[in-house]
Amino acid sequence: MSFTASLLQLPPLQSLKLSSTTTTTSFVHGSTPLSLLSKPNSSVAHPISKPSTFLPPIRAMRSLQGRVVCATNDKTVAVEVVRLAPHPKYKRRVRKKKKFQAHDPDNQFQVGDLVQLEKSKPISKTKAFVAVAVPKRNSKNAVTEEEGKQVLGIPLESQQSQT
Repeated sequence: MSFTASLLQLPPLQSLKLSSTTTTTSFVHGSTPLSLLSKPNSSVAHPISKPSTFLPPIRAMRSLQGRVVCATNDKTVAVEVVRLAPHPKYKRRVRKKKKFQAHDPDNQFQVGDLVQLEKSKPISKTKAFVAVAVPKRNSKNAVTEEEGKQVLGIPLESQQSQT
């Protein structure tokens, strides 16, 4: 027995204990007074005044753009929204389609119309969007004769009387 005790040579237990007088850190047992944790006050810095009224955080309204694919239901249109997303493996952009039900109060949209979906409060179990008409885009190359007259202000050669 004395052989194993001599091999281990364990120090006495009193030398392992830490005395409370030797540790003088402010983090004793994980607690610190709040006055030590607060930021120091600067004479240059101005105090920040908090607003008296509570304002909710501003969120962007979600709006999507898509094409009407079904308009048979009353006051409801099905709109297909197409987005581009990277393929998980090949990283190529692929088209992802999703259909949304949107509220059409006047039944003004037909199949193929381009509409914008505005987020609203839920109207029914599946409808939380309102369909809004998107203005038509004018192409620069398609200029009719009447528009040509109005832009230039002079008649074209083909419309002038020959003398």
